[in-house]
Amino acid sequence: MPKIYNTPKRKIVVKTRMTDEEYADFTERAKFCGISQSEFIRQAIENAVIKPIITVSPINEKLLSAIGQLTAQLGKIGGNLNQIARFLNEHGTPYNSLYSDVQSAISDLADLKFEILQKVGDAVGDVQTLKL
Repeated sequence: MPKIYNTPKRKIVVKTRMTDEEYADFTERAKFCGISQSEFIRQAIENAVIKPIITVSPINEKLLSAIGQLTAQLGKIGGNLNQIARFLNEHGTPYNSLYSDVQSAISDLADLKFEILQKVGDAVGDVQTLKL
C-alpha cells in the first residue's frame, strides 16, 4: 500500500549550488534531524532569523567642517544681498538697472544651496533634516 502524505501541494522548485563541504554539512544535518533535505530547508527558512546588511555612510569631521564653512558663506552672501536690495529699494531710479543682477545673484544662491543639500544628501542620507 502506497504512503499517503497530508502535505500541501508544492509546485515551486528552488535550486542552489554548494561546495562539497557545504553539501556534506547540509546532508549530515538533515540526516541527523531525521528529515528530508526539502523539509530541512523549509524548517530552516521558517525558523531562520536573517538580519539585512545596512551600509551607512559615516559622517566625518571633514564633511561636517565643510558643511559649516559653506553654511557660513551662504549666510554672509545672503546678508550682503539683503543690504544691496534694501539700498536699491531706498534709492530707486538710478540703480534700477542693477535689479536684474541682484535677482540673478539670489537665484544663483538658491541653486547653490540646493546643490549643497543634494551633495550632503548623497553623502549622508536624509536631506530633509538639514537646514541651511
